[in-house]
Amino acid sequence: MPRRLHLNAFLMNTGHHEASWRLPESDPYAHVELDHYVRLARIAERGTFDSLFLADGPQLWGNLAQRPAGALEPLTLLTALATATTHIGLIATASTSYNSPYNLARRFASLDIISGGRAGWNIVTTAGAEAARNFGLDAEPAHAQRYARAAEFLDVALKLWDSWGDDAIVGDKAAGVWGDDGKIHPPRHKGTYFSVEGALNVPRSPQGYPVLVQAGSSEDGKAFAARYAEAVFTAQQTIEDAQAFYADLKSRTAASGRDPDHIKVLPGIVPVLGSTEAEALANEQVLEDHIVYEHGVGNLEGLLKLPAGTLELDGRLPADLPPESAIEGAKSRYTLVVELARRERLTVRQLIGRLGGGRGHLTFAGTPEQVADEIETWFTRGAADGFNIMPAVLPSGLEAFVDHVVPILRARGLLRGEYGPRQTLRERYGLPRPANQHVSHASASASVLV
Repeated sequence: MPRRLHLNAFLMNTGHHEASWRLPESDPYAHVELDHYVRLARIAERGTFDSLFLADGPQLWGNLAQRPAGALEPLTLLTALATATTHIGLIATASTSYNSPYNLARRFASLDIISGGRAGWNIVTTAGAEAARNFGLDAEPAHAQRYARAAEFLDVALKLWDSWGDDAIVGDKAAGVWGDDGKIHPPRHKGTYFSVEGALNVPRSPQGYPVLVQAGSSEDGKAFAARYAEAVFTAQQTIEDAQAFYADLKSRTAASGRDPDHIKVLPGIVPVLGSTEAEALANEQVLEDHIVYEHGVGNLEGLLKLPAGTLELDGRLPADLPPESAIEGAKSRYTLVVELARRERLTVRQLIGRLGGGRGHLTFAGTPEQVADEIETWFTRGAADGFNIMPAVLPSGLEAFVDHVVPILRARGLLRGEYGPRQTLRERYGLPRPANQHVSHASASASVLV
């Protein structure tokens, strides 16, 4: 089989550009309307995307004046989308810092069963004091502590998903035996952060467990990804940085004893399309003209841990910013933003404009052919296994990508023309179904398809 692109649709309310809601075409209430997300999911499925993805966090994000705020809980929303779609994978973000393993493992197993094996979990440790204070903490836990808790959380979740054998349900009416208690394996886990005794109250799901996705690019994040992740969402501004990240993560994965082909690297890209390059740049400028820069200054000062009033719009970032090692929040995003500003000698105003479209992800304005060229270049030169497609405006940006870029990628043999037989998300990503840790590999290798 030729190597094919993996495409994931990252759906964010009216679009990833912070000013997208201000355009005449946009519905500022769409972020809480089910029909909006059903439409987006079906567009992505028409484009034969592998999956769609919803971000989340247990706090109210940012300034209410800036853009649509608040979001429907993603597992609830994806359960609804599972009934409105047939093929596309459904990836939800959920925090290991502010959840319990038992409840979250149950919810993901339920989504996997309801969707017929299409669930994925974007594992986050959740930076920020705002979220911590919503759960009775005075400050966010230290970066290393959050990742240590995440590792134990995931170990417990894996035990829970494996607490039912695939053949635990017997269903023998004549003998009066519904299930085999010998195929139930309670975790009986007692660790630093969690104590979980009993088996999950949901049978083992079609995929065994959801596809495990991770998005941190710090040293702790990469170590965690190499150990657990099967897909990684990452923000990279240049192909050179993306190639270095890709090679490093694949090497770390191999060093941890895993097949490096079983971790898919998907950088984010915010495509802004036009029938000509000039039209695409004009479309990008319209979005930038709608940015309220005062909002951006406050967000940037928060990311860089600067006191309010430090930054001047037409000045540059302070020369004495702290190193990444001093940051307890989103370490890798902090470094990306600072390096972008330094490398391109951007003023604060220019930096806010660059971040307005994708918060540090690659933004690219061009024709469908130019966007396809950029995607193909990164894919064929060791920078990506696929992409997180992050339309600047929704639904129009996703429709434009599916209608104009996808056919080019298909014509070049980089993307499937149709889904074919129904598959689980694991099969779509070329990932094996995990063997149950309580039984032999031989008896667990048979795939359970729904």
